[in-house]
Amino acid sequence: MILIRHGQSEFNLHFSATRVDPGIPDPKLTPLGQAQAEAAAETLAGARITRIIASPYTRPMQTAAPFARRLGLPVTISPLVRERYHFVCDIGSPVSALRSAWPEHDFGDLPERWWPAETESESATLERAADFHAVMAVQPDHAETLVVTHWAFIRAMTGQSLGNGEWIVIEPGDEPAA
Repeated sequence: MILIRHGQSEFNLHFSATRVDPGIPDPKLTPLGQAQAEAAAETLAGARITRIIASPYTRPMQTAAPFARRLGLPVTISPLVRERYHFVCDIGSPVSALRSAWPEHDFGDLPERWWPAETESESATLERAADFHAVMAVQPDHAETLVVTHWAFIRAMTGQSLGNGEWIVIEPGDEPAA
């Protein structure tokens, strides 16, 4: 399984410069973030990817777009791979708005408000990552799945911090970080 962190978002641009939450709900990718997504899709073009799963936030869906276009694959949206709810950027968009903006994506039975109402603990994020890993471990195409996600989720899965547009390969037998 390939875990990729979304490209640079408007939040990342401002927060990395100031370390202050700029108050941008569900931010979009910056031009650099779009370029990072395109570059990652180009670099991973030879990888065997048969499924794309993305977080319901706009930034990972925008990051998944070049992969879906190049590979001709649908994008399945999963709240299990969302960001740890902690900053204003972690306020999502209602599923009705997401379905309108991304009609080609599979939102399944995602509720209208799918993000938490309060800060998510690190232990809750670790538990969610373990739940996702357990679901994926039994999937026959686990190793061929691209997961477009976020810093905290990747850290919960692997114990590693990735920059925007960076990815890591997780082998099917790997255990999530504890």
